Amino acid sequence: MANSVTKAELVSTIANEAGLKKIDAERALSAMTTAIQHALSSGKKVTLVGFGTFSIAHRRARMGRNPRTKAPMQIPAQKSVKFKPGKAMKDAVNI
Repeated sequence: MANSVTKAELVSTIANEAGLKKIDAERALSAMTTAIQHALSSGKKVTLVGFGTFSIAHRRARMGRNPRTKAPMQIPAQKSVKFKPGKAMKDAVNI
């Protein structure tokens, strides 16, 4: 038994819960993920009440080590996606 849910399983669940055809559920899921990506790439936060908030975290440049050679290396500054779960999500997970 796998510890993760695949996109196909998620699409099936959405289709069953919403009474949609799988193709429509897949389009809805793709549209949602695309909309979140566009909002984040333009510097906006995405808040889904009860679910959580997606935002961009800025990481500054820092020194690290190459794990293979142990040589010091510069890790460049970068952006990453941050997710903060909402209260309903926390409550659902901590049953």
